[in-house]
Formats: sequence, structure tokens, C-alpha cells
Amino acid sequence: LSTGSPQGPLLYALYTYDCTPIHSTNSIIKFADDTTVVGLVSGGDEAGYRDEVLKLSEWGSANYLAPNISKTKEMVIDYRRHRVDPAPLYINGDCVERVSTFKFLGTHIAEDLSWSANTSAVLKKTQQRLHFLRVLRKDSLEEKLL
Repeated sequence: LSTGSPQGPLLYALYTYDCTPIHSTNSIIKFADDTTVVGLVSGGDEAGYRDEVLKLSEWGSANYLAPNISKTKEMVIDYRRHRVDPAPLYINGDCVERVSTFKFLGTHIAEDLSWSANTSAVLKKTQQRLHFLRVLRKDSLEEKLL
């Protein structure tokens, strides 16, 4: 399935139509060729979330869509006073990397839900583009073209 073609995202959406959450506390978000599992863990019971990830992995194997573990990330958002890190998540025997920030649909999300990571990324991209404009202006490019 080539997601680089115009029909790629549509075919992916049709192909993954039956990929739905089995627990009401979880959501599966699909966009183009990315799939995100969002799970609510309450009372310290992670069974529903871990079961959802296991079932998604099994669904992927049955439908010839194996996850790329090197691109798979886990982020834990926890506002309790005495935070306890949950056990590592494993998919097919491989440990999933736990991150403090994650880029989701172009927006950087931090585990503390602050905007600082996203603001820094937008500022960096803006500065890079302004640099190119300054270089072009310095090289006497017509202002109409800028």
C-alpha cells in the first residue's frame, strides 16, 4: 500500500475501517498512514490500555500491517502528586520508547501539556525561513519575488 500516491490515504482509511477500540476508555485515531492509541488509565489499572495495544498489534499482523517499533512512541500524561512510572510497553517482544514530547499532526505535545515545546518548534521554523528571506534580500533579489 503506497501512501505516497493520491489514493494512498483513502485506501489506508478503507483498509483500516474495522480497526476500532475494544475498550470504551480508549480511542484509536487514524490519519493518513499513522495510527494513535489514546488510553485513559484510572485507578492504576493499565489492563485496558495494554490490552488495546496488544489487540491492535494482533489486528495489524492479521491484516499485514506490522507496526514499525522504531517509530512507535509512548507518552504518559500524569497529574498525580506522587507519579509512578508505569511498566515499559512491549509490542511483539520489543520495548516501545517512552518520550516526554511527541509531534502529533504537526503539533508538539508535551507530557505536562504545556505549549513551550510547540512554541519553540514554531519559532525555530520561523527563524529558518526568515534567514532564507534575509539571504535573498542581501543578494539583491527583487522585492516582488520575495
